[in-house]
Amino acid sequence: MDNPAKAPSPCYRAVITGHGSFAPEKTLANDELARMVDTSDEWITTRTGIKVRHVTTENESTAFLATEAAKRALAEARLDPAQVELIVVATITPEMVFPSTASFVQRALKANRAWVFDLSAACSGFVYGLSIVQQFIESGRLKNALIIGAETLTKITDWTDRTSCILFGDGAGAVVLQRADDGRRGILYSTMHSDGERWEALNCQAYGSRHPASRELDDPKKIYMQIKGREVYQQAIRRIVETVDECLHACDVTLDDIGMIISHQMNARIIESASKRLGVPQDKVFINIAEYGNTSAASVPIAFDECVRTGRLERGDIVVLVAFGAGLTWGANVIVF
Repeated sequence: MDNPAKAPSPCYRAVITGHGSFAPEKTLANDELARMVDTSDEWITTRTGIKVRHVTTENESTAFLATEAAKRALAEARLDPAQVELIVVATITPEMVFPSTASFVQRALKANRAWVFDLSAACSGFVYGLSIVQQFIESGRLKNALIIGAETLTKITDWTDRTSCILFGDGAGAVVLQRADDGRRGILYSTMHSDGERWEALNCQAYGSRHPASRELDDPKKIYMQIKGREVYQQAIRRIVETVDECLHACDVTLDDIGMIISHQMNARIIESASKRLGVPQDKVFINIAEYGNTSAASVPIAFDECVRTGRLERGDIVVLVAFGAGLTWGANVIVF
């Protein structure tokens, strides 16, 4: 197989021109969780790096979070919603079975020219979305697109399970991707992978066609997320390391050339272990899980937005976005910001 780095450069580049994020005002700190299940702030912090997570109220849905993040990204890009041609929402906690969450975002934004769809790749959803939209822009098919990661994971969390309820939070992040022809900025490379044999490591089984709402569940807890922690931990580290190495090789760059690596915020210890194996200095790894918890598809765009807003990433820097999640799925994007 030819080295992807040797492939001809596309006529256009898909450039991030706007970014934004939104998290519910309500929060749940570790000390509060300790009054709900047998845990403690020290136990949670030591094992996950999480201190607090944002939690939606009854009236805050996935589409609401997605729309708020999208408004901020559009404002940053100075792009009128009427100019948006495509809206992709990556989520595993959609507004409803159908229509898509993206349909509700389009309606709220009045982005009437856009065609829309949802993408279900769990924690990898946002990097998958960037990769897909990249192809439309590089081919010249689109000029302006909106990619959103949005989750309300606390609505499918088992609050009696201390091993999983400590992990998850709600939020949304978005970017505007636009066509440019100068070649100096934009997505350089994207990669996506999956392993369906390991689906049981991370899942939420009800209610789909296998366990429909019309039939009583053999286990009532199938309405909640199920996690095999040890397997996820091992697979996540392995796949993150492999994927970042693939990106470096494909783009013919070294870690010295990279300005920042932004990983899906699944667990601070996983990110730290993967970074150590890669030999990445800690100042080149952005971690904000302490204030958000694991927000699945929303975590990468939330972290990206915060990384830029806090001055950790500057125009012209090379950034690697990498994620691992249920499916199993994993992938990455290399971007000149």
